Parts: sequence; C-alpha cells; structure tokens
Amino acid sequence: MTAVNKVLIVGGGFSGIAAAIELRKQGIAVDLIERDPDWRPEGAGISLGAATLRALNRLGVYEAFQQQGFTSEDADLVTPAGHKIATLSVGPAVGSDIRGEGGILRPVLGKILADKVLASGAEVRLGISYQSMEQQGDSVAVQFSDGSSARYDLVIGAEGLHSQLRQHLFPQLPAPEYVGQGVWRAVFPRPETFQQTRLWLGDSVKVGLNPCSQERMYMFITEIRPNREHIDPSTWADAMAALLQQFPDPFLQALIPHLYADDAHIDYRPLFNLLVPMPWNVGRIVLIGDTVAATTPHLASGACIGIESGIVLAEELGQCDSLQQALDQFHQRRWERCRLVVENSARLAQIEINHGDKREHGQITVESFKALAQPI
Repeated sequence: MTAVNKVLIVGGGFSGIAAAIELRKQGIAVDLIERDPDWRPEGAGISLGAATLRALNRLGVYEAFQQQGFTSEDADLVTPAGHKIATLSVGPAVGSDIRGEGGILRPVLGKILADKVLASGAEVRLGISYQSMEQQGDSVAVQFSDGSSARYDLVIGAEGLHSQLRQHLFPQLPAPEYVGQGVWRAVFPRPETFQQTRLWLGDSVKVGLNPCSQERMYMFITEIRPNREHIDPSTWADAMAALLQQFPDPFLQALIPHLYADDAHIDYRPLFNLLVPMPWNVGRIVLIGDTVAATTPHLASGACIGIESGIVLAEELGQCDSLQQALDQFHQRRWERCRLVVENSARLAQIEINHGDKREHGQITVESFKALAQPI
C-alpha cells in the first residue's frame, strides 16, 4: 500500500529525476515533464561530496558515474602561488563505503540520470509544461501546454530557483536573495598527473580545479560582485583570464590560453540563496530541490540536498498509508539538512565577501561535511 498511485513531476533537473527513479522502485506511476526539448543541463562541471556519491549509489548510477566522472580522496589547499597549505581527506558518508569526493561534467551527469529515469518506466514528455492545475478532492487536474490533460494523486514541483509554481503557491514569498558573489566555471584538458581537487585561496577570489573525467578537469572561481549585473558572454574568457592573473602559480597561468578554446564551456552565474519556510506543500502539490532550498556552491552540496529530497519523498510516499503522513515525515526529515546547507553556505559567502575569520570559515566547512555525512 502506497500513499499515492500516480504522480506528476514538473521539472527534469536532479531533484525531479531522483524522485522519479525512486517512485518507480515503489511501483508508483510517474509522468515527468520538462520544458527543455533536449533535456540537457546547462553548465560546465559539478563537484560531488561524499553524501552526494552515497545518494547516486542509492539511485543506482554510481557505477556509471565512476566510468564517466572522476573520484579522489583528498583535496589540497594552496596559496595563490601554489604552495601547499593543507590537505583535506574525505571519508565515506555513513552507510556507504564510497570514499572521497567526485567531479563530473554537468551534462554528462544529467544524461546518466535521464537514462536511468527512462529505464525505470517513467513517462517522460519533453518540450512541454503545464497551463493550469486545479486541486479537486483527492486529485489534481492538470492542463498541459500541448492541449492534453490528466489527473494525478500528487504533483511534485522541481522547476528550480525561478519556479513559476512556487510563485503561484506562495505569492507572499520574497524573490531569491542575491548574495554578492558570482561563480565562473570552465573546462580544461586534464594533465595525467592532476589527480585530486586543488583550491587556491586568494584574498577576495577563490579558484578551484576538480578532475571530472579521464580527459577533462573543470575550474570554478568565486569572486565578489556587490551588485548583480549582466556580463556579456563575449567577454567571459577575458574576465576569467583577468581573475587568473591574480594567481601567480604557473599551473594556473598555463591554463589561460585554453579559456579561448571552443570546448572551454565557460559559464557565469550570479549566486542566490533561497530557503522557503515549511511546509513545502499546498494540498497535493509539493515542492522540492532548488525550488524551495537553493544554495550557493560553497559546500558543493546543492545537488546533494535536491537529490536527497527526491529520494526521501519517494521513500515516504512508498511506505506511508496516507499522503498527509508521508508529507509530514518528508518535511521532518528534510528541513534541518536543507537549512544547514543553505544557511551555512550563505555564512561562508559573507565571510569571504567581508574578508572575515578564515578559522570560522574552516570550522563551518568541516562541521557541515560531518553533518552531511550522517544518514538522511
């Protein structure tokens, strides 16, 4: 006996995908709709901590991740000139024997997860969205943008940071908050000797490099930008090159010409935080992932908490007799982990912006990873 029999998932990002995979394991019928007709995540690379690797293993895609991504057990902290400050060792999350952390190209991870959804038997419809939703007793009537319609026991909104469904359900909420930083990402050829994450700690700029496949590595740079502003994509390579000029390490300097290659896949994004107060549902419509808990990348855990929320929601829907019980237990299990990641990431951003206490920065980071390693 499950709390629901038929579910609609709006959004084919990581949290929606995770929910779809796990709901199908429970024998629950799933329709997933995604606006992007190509169903291809934007961006360069993505960092995955131990808790995220545990979640990928739960979804049944860790082996595919190993084949197409990269894992390492340690991360080096270095000065702008490249002198080592410390090495951080990352153990497995509780309940997992997968050590360390990982990196992978974001579109590659998206395809791995999408293939898993299709193999699960979920019905996936691309290039469409919903026109309207009306809750009617024990169901939700949905009208789609292609003119079709259907009824569902539950709708899961996983549209992301700029969700229209969130604005419809919770019009009183303020817009996501710009934190005063932006992040740059790019992809480079990986030297065979580059085997683990490295972080260059500058005064107001931080540079990181992660191996993300046997052939590639990806760079992320966080910089202070007090005001959110549009940056012309034609200037992105020059902007990243100017930031790297602040770091005299020859390893970084040698990468600058690669920024101008067609396959650098440079990406810039302003950083936002969002934490919607619970409950995250209105009746039979519930929101998950970045739609209600969006975070900056300072703990590399945004994908983690989104995927976990999809897993936990499916688990509760599969083991509870009533929808209300399932939603209550979902909220109880998810709030603290999501709050921790969003609020601690925001604090790390403020420490960096204000040139604050690096010891506090380190303490928050270590304590956060210890908490995330605990069971979900």
